[in-house]
Amino acid sequence: MAWADDTADAPDERYGWYAVSVLVLAYTLSYVDRQILTLMVEPIKASLQVSDVQISLLHGLAFAVFYTLLGLPIGRLADRHRRVTIISVGVFVWSAMTALCGLARNFGQLFAARVGVGVGEAALSPAAYSMIADYFGRKTLPKAMSFYTGAIYLGAGLALIAGGTLVASRRRSTFPLSGISNPGRQYS
Repeated sequence: MAWADDTADAPDERYGWYAVSVLVLAYTLSYVDRQILTLMVEPIKASLQVSDVQISLLHGLAFAVFYTLLGLPIGRLADRHRRVTIISVGVFVWSAMTALCGLARNFGQLFAARVGVGVGEAALSPAAYSMIADYFGRKTLPKAMSFYTGAIYLGAGLALIAGGTLVASRRRSTFPLSGISNPGRQYS
């Protein structure tokens, strides 16, 4: 790989930081998406009547295995094809699959949707790392990469906040625009 110099031939650094900011937003949302399931274990178990083993499969096999295995071929695609398109398709797939997770009525449906989330999210980082390397020279590349990977912690923190809020609101809430009150459900 040829490094961009800090010369006149180097890409516009402002645009590079814009691109990194968009990628950070996507990476943050991907981490919210993958981590929020951790806080939703008890509501999911109660709603779908799934076991602890099935929950572990949703966390591990359904997401992590496919995310990890597909990262390699997607990385090869990122070397040969338009990375913005790869990321866009990945974001679309994981967003659609996340919506399907919310519509799942049994373990099989939720498992399939989590596989789809893992497949979609696998498209982001290989293409993002390659894009970031194209936008920055040797001196600023580590800073840009650090900014991008910081989204992991931002996303995990936001997932804890959002997930905690969702769990707390399920315990006692009034459903919007309906006036119907939920007396609350206690999870053990």
